[in-house]
Amino acid sequence: MPRADCIHQRDFAEPRIIVALDLASAGQALDLVDRLDPTRCRLKVGNELFVHSGPEVVKRLIDRGYSVFLDLKFHDIPNTVAGACRAAADLGVWMVNVHALGGKEMLEAARRAVGSDSQRPLLIGVTILTSHDTQSLGEIGLREDPSVVVDRLAELAQHTGLDGVVCSAQEAFGLRARFATDFLLVVPGIRALGAQADDQRRVVTPAAAVAAGADYLVVGRPITQAADPLWALSALEQEMYSARHRLDQ
Repeated sequence: MPRADCIHQRDFAEPRIIVALDLASAGQALDLVDRLDPTRCRLKVGNELFVHSGPEVVKRLIDRGYSVFLDLKFHDIPNTVAGACRAAADLGVWMVNVHALGGKEMLEAARRAVGSDSQRPLLIGVTILTSHDTQSLGEIGLREDPSVVVDRLAELAQHTGLDGVVCSAQEAFGLRARFATDFLLVVPGIRALGAQADDQRRVVTPAAAVAAGADYLVVGRPITQAADPLWALSALEQEMYSARHRLDQ
């Protein structure tokens, strides 16, 4: 299982696309992943699937050879979040996230909880959801531009020892310029050129995300709702790899 200190060169030989299993049941999820390839992608289990099917579905995905990102965005008092992160590590997930708005003490507790073992999960901080824009942030009292809020939360995550953050590609460029390349940037809201944005407000293409410095791209409906999920994955991979080739020239 690759660790953060092994992948800062963005070795695209290892899977960079994380398929978001935002599905209602374990049966749907398992049927889908049987049409994918664990050497070509990783998987994200979020709130809907986890609440419906629990840790068992995560174990079954891992048994199928997939690296799993447990996307539950833990945000609670430090002791509670630490316990949740410890449980996620025991489950064997590859990556787990916490919400950076939980503050310094909570983030430090989470970091201690995942431990220092070489096989520990990557710990990622959520900054601002890609469904937010300036107006929606203002409605909850965050009246700065989203990029300013993301920058401040990313700095807090880095300072407290997290491995990286979830952010929009619109903020990734600035974060990549500011932080060392071993600070991972996980970018959701990925859509192929010309595709619908659905309920995401800050979406980007795979090429734009790679150019901005993203390490991992989270893709949901463009793959999970495709008639041929593996073909859809391949098309997104090609766009991503072409962008990487252009950058390397």
